Amino acid sequence: QVQLVESGGGLVQAGGSLRLSCAASGSIYSINAMGWYRQAPGKQRELVALIGSDGSTNYADSVKGRFTISRDNAKNTVYLQMNSLKSEDTAVYYCNADLRRRLWQASQPYWGQGTQVTVSS
Repeated sequence: QVQLVESGGGLVQAGGSLRLSCAASGSIYSINAMGWYRQAPGKQRELVALIGSDGSTNYADSVKGRFTISRDNAKNTVYLQMNSLKSEDTAVYYCNADLRRRLWQASQPYWGQGTQVTVSS
């Protein structure tokens, strides 16, 4: 069994900051990429940021320069530091991890339950 548990969401004023965390636990052999996605009401889920096992990162254009993704491999945890938040950042944020549970198994994606981020203007 694998679980991804997110924390750190909440209500913040425009221009403020929040830090999201996501910890993976359970039977895990290795984790490849970890990332954050978001889904606003009436919209499709979209990629926010990705970080590879080597620390390489990729960001959506809409968050470049404002958000920073990082990870702690020893803790199987990924973070998203969100600064200069805008009302359009309001969404449910989901953690994703592409991980392998056993050496002989292929990796597959796992999702967290989501955490609400609301930015008031």
